[in-house]
Amino acid sequence: MRNILTLLTIAFTMLLTVPGKTPTSATLPGDSPQFEKAVEIIKKYETLHKASHWPLIGYGHRVQKGENYKKGVVLSQKEAENLLRSDLRKLCAMYSSFGPDSILLAALAYNCGPGTVARSSVYKKLLAGDRDIETAYKAHCRYRGKVLSGLKKRREEEFAELFYKG
Repeated sequence: MRNILTLLTIAFTMLLTVPGKTPTSATLPGDSPQFEKAVEIIKKYETLHKASHWPLIGYGHRVQKGENYKKGVVLSQKEAENLLRSDLRKLCAMYSSFGPDSILLAALAYNCGPGTVARSSVYKKLLAGDRDIETAYKAHCRYRGKVLSGLKKRREEEFAELFYKG
């Protein structure tokens, strides 16, 4: 049931994105400096997960039904980074119609999930063309109602490094 809800959320998110170019390797951030910054920030705050963190592996990848990972698997740093890059590229593609802001949305979705992003004021503001999102973005630092200092620092760093200022 959870997988069905996740798929529906992703589909709904994709329907809400601003119409634009069809994503291609030329329009996706791929290996841009901003993409590399996002990878480094995620690695810094997620750290390499241990076997006891199942179903999270690598740098915060949640194992999905049908993936070939056994419970308790620990990925090498290289395997974990490759998986992170793959996941982040998929999320950037999902938000590609937001142009350079796709990396910021992808970084948030990597941590919170595409469903949370789709319901967020950050997403809704960007969708409406309002780029005054700093407060809304940094507000995504709570877990079970409590502000977590690590999440707060992460959001501040993500916003400072990944928000397109052009």
